[in-house]
Amino acid sequence: MNALIYVTLIAMFLVVYHHALYPLLLKLLSKDKTQNSEDDIQSVARKYHQREQDQQLPSIELLIPAYNEQDYIAAKLINLATLDYPEDRLSIKVICDGCSDDTASVARACLEDLAFCSFSIEICEQLQNQGKVAVLNQHISQSKADIVALSDVSALISVDAMLIAAQHFGQPQVGVVCGYYHLLSPGSVGEQAYWNYQREVKRCEANMGAPLGAHGAFYLIKKSLFRVMPDDTINDDFVIPMDIVAQGYRAVYEPNIRALELEHAADSQDRSRRKRIGAGNLQQLIRLRHMLLPRFKGVAFTFFSGKALRVTIPVFMLTSFFGAMVLAAQSAVFAVLFALQVVAYSLAMLPRFMPNAKLPNAIGSLNYLVEGHFSSMMGCVDYLLKKLQRRYLSGFVSPLVAVGKRLFDVLGATILLLVFSPLFPLVALAIKLDSKGPVFYQQTRVGLMSDNVVQLFDIFKFRSMRADAESGIGAVWAAKQDKRITRVGRFLRKTRIDELPQLINVLKGEMSLVGPRPERPVFYQTLENSIPFYSERTVGVKPGITGLAQVNLAYDCSIEDVKQKLAYDHCYALSLSQCSSWLYQDISVLLKTVWVVLAGKGQ
Repeated sequence: MNALIYVTLIAMFLVVYHHALYPLLLKLLSKDKTQNSEDDIQSVARKYHQREQDQQLPSIELLIPAYNEQDYIAAKLINLATLDYPEDRLSIKVICDGCSDDTASVARACLEDLAFCSFSIEICEQLQNQGKVAVLNQHISQSKADIVALSDVSALISVDAMLIAAQHFGQPQVGVVCGYYHLLSPGSVGEQAYWNYQREVKRCEANMGAPLGAHGAFYLIKKSLFRVMPDDTINDDFVIPMDIVAQGYRAVYEPNIRALELEHAADSQDRSRRKRIGAGNLQQLIRLRHMLLPRFKGVAFTFFSGKALRVTIPVFMLTSFFGAMVLAAQSAVFAVLFALQVVAYSLAMLPRFMPNAKLPNAIGSLNYLVEGHFSSMMGCVDYLLKKLQRRYLSGFVSPLVAVGKRLFDVLGATILLLVFSPLFPLVALAIKLDSKGPVFYQQTRVGLMSDNVVQLFDIFKFRSMRADAESGIGAVWAAKQDKRITRVGRFLRKTRIDELPQLINVLKGEMSLVGPRPERPVFYQTLENSIPFYSERTVGVKPGITGLAQVNLAYDCSIEDVKQKLAYDHCYALSLSQCSSWLYQDISVLLKTVWVVLAGKGQ
């Protein structure tokens, strides 16, 4: 138990350190440090006029990978045509990477209208989509320019960005110049707060040695320092700058260079983006772990506190929560800490359950933070297990999902039994006082199925009906206001407390926490005859205490009810093909189950 206390306290400290202490410490440490005085840009006004010193400016090639960007490419080209830089020192290449829309044709039509543009702008159209990393590896390596600038199609660049960057690159030790990233239309208060925080952190990180990565919307590098990235690189806008920093060069974060993001990402797109970033963060930590060495000084400090901890924070958050939950029964301090976490996570989920409600900005920011860590964890799980994915049992369930799901079930069932064990004698007493018969109810159910075997098992439940409920009438579905259900049983079913003994079935390996509802063999033939593909619902999938169908629909009262649930069961089975989708689905179902229990939506 002492070990659990220490682990929980350490996890809590690291969560607080990463979110609160590190930003404060970073600000204090960087307060008296500024990027070297040579970085100060006094004046870069050129006003589009030729100057004698223009030929001393470095040559720059701006590369813009594009995939299905027809909505933004015209605005991007118009923006590029207004850049203030000598026309013979700047070339621009838009690489259409196997676009399936009209990006290339829209770009060419726009260039015909830009008669005033004197820059060399090339539209390079690739018939096959190679991916951004392959495009960057190829075109950066082929570039003849001194400086390579990289930008997204959906981001507009300040007109003097190239001139400002050129002055920074006049210093031999500067290898990367990053710009400030702004959103034209933030998707939420949380997203805006997140980017405000990121800009401030990067500014302080730069004062400590180098910002951790760059905003992919726009940054520049010395071409001679570029090294080809591995093909499976996820976050190129981190790997490229940090690889240059690892070579001993500096990265500058320049507030006078602005990149304005035009695209507004929907919630689903934002979650996918953060999931990808989470996977990339883990990949970066593994591949750039040498940057944790003391010789990198301030960068090592920021890399550990900002990047390494960001990868592991979801694990520490879960450890803090479940550790405090287990210890709450023995310590008032941990009871308070657990309660605070429950309140915090409940507030964080309000925007998800009340999307149209006007909530304080702080709750929106908390929601964005918590969901961001959840998406990051999904991305990390995907990255760790993706290369090992393979198919088995009808070709859809990953074996690693099967292993992970079993571990999740054992851990979850053990914790839930410990938490709810004090409730068992109270429920048993209530059942005995309310009606005659045993406390527990056992019944044969159909379990995991394969091509050759159908497993049967005895399910455990608290008895919620009279002991003679099926005497004379046989097996029938429970109906609304069913007279066979006892008074205590009605409460148990409404709150789903009657299902708690099934945790024993989970530990025995007969059931899972989440899965299709286990059906009685006596109903199986009727259901299979009436509903196509009914029996396939548990092929390769163990039945669950709760499930996607159970939290969205009520108890079965007829064949029509079962038909509605079947689609949910097959949808859940499909989520087992990848670790990230499985974990997301299981956690979502468990959270909804808590809501069903608290709201008394059972029957």
